[in-house]
Amino acid sequence: MTYRIERATRASRIGLWLLLPILGALLSLPYWTGSADMRLVVEMAYFLALAQMWNLLAGYAGLVSVGQQAYIGLGGYALFALTILAGVPPLAALPLAGLAAALIALPTAFVVFRLRGAYFAIGTWVVAEVFRLVLAQVTALGGGTGMSLPIGIVRAVAESRDGRELVIYYTGIAIAIGAVALVFLLLRSRHGLALTAIRDAEGAAESLGVDNFRTKLWVYLVAAFGGGMIGALIFLQKIRISPDAAFSVGDWTANVIFIVVIGGIGRIEGPIVGTLVFFALRSLLADFGAWYMIILGAVAVVVMLKAPQGLWGLVAERFDLDFFPVRRRVRRLPEA
Repeated sequence: MTYRIERATRASRIGLWLLLPILGALLSLPYWTGSADMRLVVEMAYFLALAQMWNLLAGYAGLVSVGQQAYIGLGGYALFALTILAGVPPLAALPLAGLAAALIALPTAFVVFRLRGAYFAIGTWVVAEVFRLVLAQVTALGGGTGMSLPIGIVRAVAESRDGRELVIYYTGIAIAIGAVALVFLLLRSRHGLALTAIRDAEGAAESLGVDNFRTKLWVYLVAAFGGGMIGALIFLQKIRISPDAAFSVGDWTANVIFIVVIGGIGRIEGPIVGTLVFFALRSLLADFGAWYMIILGAVAVVVMLKAPQGLWGLVAERFDLDFFPVRRRVRRLPEA
């Protein structure tokens, strides 16, 4: 009897061909649409990237954090510090801001990892609040009222406003694609196997030799790096930063959790679907005022009750779709 290990699926091959025209449309979009549409796509791109990072944490490592705004805020402030105080070019500061967030996340992890379950979630939120309060005291970065990027640094991105929007647009697309690719490649590696084992049965995984702490720590640092780099992009686009905006749990964590839960936690496609649904609902409910958040909450509750695996999980299980296969499949070959 002969068997073959397969990593690709029929759906993934189809998805690869569908990806090409989508990428073509995204890359050409600045040449046939306006600035408002470009800014919307950039916003969708960084929410997708943030959702992939949170999905990696919660959906695969079991680390349900409600404090990821800590690293978004740290990344944003690192961008301002690097460009204003150290003279680093804005685009070069993006990965450095991610690195700074990851370095700060390292000692932080040794504190929050002592907590479990709901205590871990609350602990991450408390850490984010501590960072917010600390940075509100740093007068060199605007203190509690915040500050704007100097015009010289803004022009270092590009001389004209249209040029800056074009640079930020392509940077946002690159970061979103990079986030999806990073999660995909990670889950197909031996680290992905360890994460899957930890998610399914943490005690059993450890008994088989998986180092749960090191695996979770590595994922936590990756998510912090991603959050820091994305935060730097967000506030490079906004040009202004303040502690309340940078460390907003509503903007950067609640919305991201909604995206992942609606789309499907524990699946790479989930954040993609969730991002599209979130922005569609936001557009439709823009005139509902305070009812906007109430309706979003109601939608999330209904989806969690009727489709705990998320919208994409519901479709994927019914039609056996897997555009980003991370599991190995054993196929029996016909006899010669």
